[in-house]
Formats: sequence, C-alpha cells, structure tokens
Amino acid sequence: VLMRVDFNVPLDDDLNINDDLRLRATLPTINSVLERGGSLILMSHLGRPTAGEFEEKFSLKPAAARLGELLGKEVQFATDTDGSDAQDKAAALQPGDVLLLENVRFCPGEKKDCPEFSQVLAGMGDIYCNDAFGSCAKPDASLHGVPLAMGDRPKVVGFLLEKELKYLTE
Repeated sequence: VLMRVDFNVPLDDDLNINDDLRLRATLPTINSVLERGGSLILMSHLGRPTAGEFEEKFSLKPAAARLGELLGKEVQFATDTDGSDAQDKAAALQPGDVLLLENVRFCPGEKKDCPEFSQVLAGMGDIYCNDAFGSCAKPDASLHGVPLAMGDRPKVVGFLLEKELKYLTE
C-alpha cells in the first residue's frame, strides 16, 4: 500500500520530534494494513524545503525512528523519494514491512504535480491510501498525480481522513 501521510511534525534544534501526534494519528490505518498482511510505503512532506535540495532539518529520518518506536518494529527509511534507494527498498518489501520515503518536497516534481514523478511513485504500490487530512486539498503529486497515475488500481482513504470527513459532514 502506497500511503500518503502527514508527518509534518515539529522538530527541535537537535532534530528531535517535539510532538508525535501526527504519527500516532495514522497508527490505526497503518496497523490495519499490517494486520492484514500488507506492506507499506509511506510518503509525506516536512516543512517547506527548497525543491531539488536536501536540507537535513527537513528530513523525515527522525519520523521513521519514532514511528518504529510506536509500532514496536523497524521502519525502513529511503534516503530519496523516487530514486534507486526508494525503488530498491520498495521492491524488496515483505508482508508486514514498513518503508518511509524521504521528504517528497525535496523533489521538484512534488509541488508541480509532475506526471513523470507521479508515475514513478505510483509504480511502487498496488493500492493508494490517502490518510493525510492536513494536506489532502493540495494539488501536489503525492496527493493528486499519484492516484491518477495508478489508473484502475484501488484508491482509498485511511481512518484518519475518514474520521475528519465524517466530522465535517456532521
């Protein structure tokens, strides 16, 4: 399952997570996939980095470590989003494995909703799940282009997004 999450968490000067609420909010959806024997590729942004440039203060590596603590299992981390590290790790996933890709906003194609970037990301998953309520209205590749690029493959919302939509409709 290729899942868009919102791990835009606050970090201190030492790159430690100050508040992991956004990580914990996705646990029901993540655990649902894992309990049914699926594997996960998680995508998120963090902050507002300069597209095309790596900035350590915007790396999702601390989120992978904290998510692993919350899940009680290793969360693999890809040092890129659409490059060989992400693609190799995604292809090697086994049932129950979790992979967090590096910050999607490091890639210029994310904010431009680039079809080529979307296609690479879409190629990593069999199912798309959006559980990123705080970001879901953005016309970014990981939120808009990827579901389109997945064609007829299933697309669903996670429990967090479902809960927020239900709240708004009430």
